[in-house]
Amino acid sequence: MEISLCNSWRMPVPTSALQQMAIYLGIVSGGGCAVMYYLMQQNFAKSEYYKLAIEELNKHDTALEALGAPPLQVRNIKLTDRNNRVDGISARVQLSIKIPVCGTRSAGYLHTYSVRDSVQKRWLLREAVLQLRDGQQVSVYPTTKDEDHQC
Repeated sequence: MEISLCNSWRMPVPTSALQQMAIYLGIVSGGGCAVMYYLMQQNFAKSEYYKLAIEELNKHDTALEALGAPPLQVRNIKLTDRNNRVDGISARVQLSIKIPVCGTRSAGYLHTYSVRDSVQKRWLLREAVLQLRDGQQVSVYPTTKDEDHQC
């Protein structure tokens, strides 16, 4: 007597149930991706190199005046922007990010360049330049005598 363990049996599933499941999984996946993207943006906003750049901008009267701040509004960075990058060169980590900012008069991007100090285990801001929509640039850090110049 031989017993077959592989009896084929079918449980019919209606097409509408499969469509509903596909829609549900699509919504859940899309929502999960959106939440993950938002959380990654928030991690950038909490980082030391991000905070250093915003602090320097808040101390720079000419840049704040050009924006029409206060109030200064700092937007979330666009994670897919190619200007936001981390490079490891000569055992040093370098970071370049573009932070969207706006005030009541104008808006633009704060382009920053930071380097990771491996000895002190902290980020050092090397350069911060505010580029406004009209093309005007303001050197925020390090400050120069001729702070405003045209592109």
